[in-house]
Amino acid sequence: MKLGKHVSIAGGLDQAPERAIKIGCNCLQIFVKNPRGWRARKIGDVELTSLRSKIRDLQIESMVVHATYLVNLASPKAELWEKSVNGLIKDYQRAGMIEADYLVFHPGSHTGKGLKWGIERIAAALNRVLNKVSNDTILLLENVAGAGTAIGSNFRELHDIIRLVNQKDRLGLCLDTCHAFAAGYDISEMNGLNRLLNDIEEHLGLDLLTVLHINDSRHPLGTNRDEHAHIGEGYIGLKGFSNIINHKLLRDRVFILETPSFQGEDLDVKTLLSLRN
Repeated sequence: MKLGKHVSIAGGLDQAPERAIKIGCNCLQIFVKNPRGWRARKIGDVELTSLRSKIRDLQIESMVVHATYLVNLASPKAELWEKSVNGLIKDYQRAGMIEADYLVFHPGSHTGKGLKWGIERIAAALNRVLNKVSNDTILLLENVAGAGTAIGSNFRELHDIIRLVNQKDRLGLCLDTCHAFAAGYDISEMNGLNRLLNDIEEHLGLDLLTVLHINDSRHPLGTNRDEHAHIGEGYIGLKGFSNIINHKLLRDRVFILETPSFQGEDLDVKTLLSLRN
């Protein structure tokens, strides 16, 4: 099972692999800079060499980077859009530098300009990013919970973005379970999970789905509220997660927990490993 968790980079990026291994993971997700700011410090040669060595020596199977929270590729504000494009470029360059497999980002919010306008805005941004950066890291669009004017709560919207991007082979999908549940997919039951997978196959193709963010939901189905709960302590529940991680179409994907941290043993990691058939 390819299982990881979002871990801290306090003290340097090269501290993250050991934190993941310590809680029983063989994959990990990190930020490559402060996620709530635009500025980024330089990654030193010693830190970079140490990180690469630990990824290899600790046999980390997959490394995922999450983009800066401030990025909004659908923003109608010219200054914020330019900052967002440049911010994603910077994250993408750094993800390639550390040889990350994937870089996950939220598509963005059109803030009232309209869905079609926002989709075209996101695609234009991605074309600029992909033209500027050339590396082996795959960019993953993440589905969202559907609050406000956020784009990407259903897979038709994500399809409409990708079809306007020139280098489609460099894009993929990250499925967040909490977001999907909040957007109305009842993945607490097998029928709802299969409906979700059918929608992905119809609009995108399941081959684009490479990473799942595994989070329970603090809020009921279809509320559009994104608040993560520990596994089994939310409305998706243990049965739902057992179905997800053991589903024949999902078993080989990378599962990344984004649930709150524990002191010491990570009970969410332990729970998922116990649910795995």
